[in-house]
Amino acid sequence: MNLSKEQEAELIAEARAAGEKAYAPYSDYQVGSALLFDDGAIITGSNVENARYGLALCAETVAVSRAYGEGRRGGLIAIAVTGPIHKGDGAPITPCGRCRQVLNEIAQLGGTDPIVLCVGKDEVRRVLLSQLLPHAFGPAHLT
Repeated sequence: MNLSKEQEAELIAEARAAGEKAYAPYSDYQVGSALLFDDGAIITGSNVENARYGLALCAETVAVSRAYGEGRRGGLIAIAVTGPIHKGDGAPITPCGRCRQVLNEIAQLGGTDPIVLCVGKDEVRRVLLSQLLPHAFGPAHLT
């Protein structure tokens, strides 16, 4: 699916706003994510760190968990992921491997291949989830 410039701008703005709410006292690396569904709903998430580093939650996982909590099982058409503009080189960020798998699960439930907007300081990379996670394992493999 192609997003309009307005849809893309809104999704990125929602992801950035979510990132501002991140709990990232250890890394100071705030990540925001926004998921767009086929009914127009946008669900956001931000990363949540923990003193026991392995217990941290990524923004995308938080957003998907919220979507499941609202009863969503598919319908995912686009994702925006933003990082802080004050850290690193400002390059676009992509979902980590774990988040790619989590996103793949909800996408496969609806038979979609959502576009992922990997947002940097001055650049947006647009890539399909299937390109980020080729040959993905999902629900269909278990039936």
